[in-house]
Amino acid sequence: MLFVGQIEELVKKGQTLLNEGKFDEALGCFEQALLLNQNDPDLWNYKGVALRSLGRYEESMDCFNKSLKIDPRDKHAS
Repeated sequence: MLFVGQIEELVKKGQTLLNEGKFDEALGCFEQALLLNQNDPDLWNYKGVALRSLGRYEESMDCFNKSLKIDPRDKHAS
């Protein structure tokens, strides 16, 4: 897939930002990645983690549910 490299870079950057406590910026990275591939359960999960870190619990649950809807056996869905 053409965007795989871009998605990987966005995820790496987002994870680094999460670890640094820069949750808004991390969320932006994961949202950009989702624009490239909305069918990846891991991307929805990452977005959910960022939203949860921001205290946006209802939105985070929506993301986790989307992750599970795409892959019901997704063991990483928080």
